[in-house]
Amino acid sequence: MHPDVVPAAPVPRIPVRGGGTFPVRRIYCVGRNFADHAREMGATAPASKAERGTPVFFHKPADAIVTCDAVDYPLATHDLHHEVELVVAIGLDAPAGELPVDAAQALVFGYGVGLDLTRRDLQAAAKAKGLPWDTAKGFDQSAPVSELVPAADVGALPSRVLSLEVNGERRQQSGLDQLIWDVPEILHELSKLYALRAGDLVFMGTPAGVAALQPGDACVARLDDVLELRCHVRAARA
Repeated sequence: MHPDVVPAAPVPRIPVRGGGTFPVRRIYCVGRNFADHAREMGATAPASKAERGTPVFFHKPADAIVTCDAVDYPLATHDLHHEVELVVAIGLDAPAGELPVDAAQALVFGYGVGLDLTRRDLQAAAKAKGLPWDTAKGFDQSAPVSELVPAADVGALPSRVLSLEVNGERRQQSGLDQLIWDVPEILHELSKLYALRAGDLVFMGTPAGVAALQPGDACVARLDDVLELRCHVRAARA
């Protein structure tokens, strides 16, 4: 066996309430999963389940995870946006093949609340040219996330409310009953494209109210009184 020629990068890990850590393998993200946000971004929101089509997916690198209370304002943007999201942590490997919707919930280890930070100006420029917008989503420190809580301690998701305050002002809020695709449906759809594994995270999409963040801003993301993420935006790196 040949030795590594460069030092191996550490595995990103998220603390778990009650003890232990969750090693992160991949981060899947869902776009346009709240109708009000789809409309504010200029997209057509489905009027019924029959009109949903298929979900929009994109990725962030695992090392975009931030578990401390501060992030640096990123490079190459003047329009950094917040998107508060439910984060789903997968604790079991999915069986081979397409995952049935009614079997999907069994894969879930727990939940967190996170921010999908977005370089909106880079995204808009890429969209205008019909180009991919990976650089708008998958940058350093673009995925702040809270501790994880076991699924049993969160209970039924549709009754929970996701919210974000910036500098004490409420900017985003929605019940999770407003998700266009719920957690089992999203895991089912992802299983058509990828082999889901323990250690995967899914950022479930954001409600309306996305807006710009500035250096010095203080964010508080919450899932009712169950989960909280506090995140301060530091000045841009030199």
